[in-house]
Amino acid sequence: MRSNTSRLPTNSWQSVETEVLNRLRSNYWMPGDLLPTEAELAAEFGCARTTVNRALQAIADDGLLERKRKGGTRVVVHPTRKATFSIPVIRQEIESKELSYSYRFLSQKREHPPKTIRALMNPAPGVRLLHVKALHLANEQPYVIENRWIDTTIVPEAADANFRNTSPNQWLVENIPFNGGDLAFSASIASDEEMSVLEIKESSALFTTERRTRDSGNSTITVVRLVYAPGYRMEIGL
Repeated sequence: MRSNTSRLPTNSWQSVETEVLNRLRSNYWMPGDLLPTEAELAAEFGCARTTVNRALQAIADDGLLERKRKGGTRVVVHPTRKATFSIPVIRQEIESKELSYSYRFLSQKREHPPKTIRALMNPAPGVRLLHVKALHLANEQPYVIENRWIDTTIVPEAADANFRNTSPNQWLVENIPFNGGDLAFSASIASDEEMSVLEIKESSALFTTERRTRDSGNSTITVVRLVYAPGYRMEIGL
């Protein structure tokens, strides 16, 4: 059994995180090893157990530790890395390609959501969601359709937002904090409406993303479907 490192007083979860990471990198704890309990680490580091818990959870979120109820915290045998994805402002995305940006408002209604949207957003019974459709253009050519649902019981500010001049995408990114969500990529066959808006003559498979965004309380703020014009290419930094 390895001897303990010297007692290290800490005042924050970040300092505990740094020390635990140092031990992982130096192989003080090897893949598969069970770490001391939170209480034992708190006593060693001279901090609260909640401080240790937050530090270990942050490292677990990065894929280096595995945590189980009543099973303790263990160093993973095959670490994985999580990719993070920031929500882009479509206007900035287009302008970063040195293309001119323009925006076309299509529609805005309060509607009872269809079954698929209800399943994703779980609104209160009988609540009408804000449904906004818009088109983003690059060099005056259709770039992407934004088809978005917003729960104004979660984001009441959206009820008074002017989406005729500012896209829901830009307004939400600039005004509403979020804490995670889900993202899916697919190829979808263009509907008649999408063919008309994107100005394409034949129905074809189009690059599509569907994203659900949550707040810090894990409530769904919005669900959006983005359908891109033919030829779109997504680039993500790792």
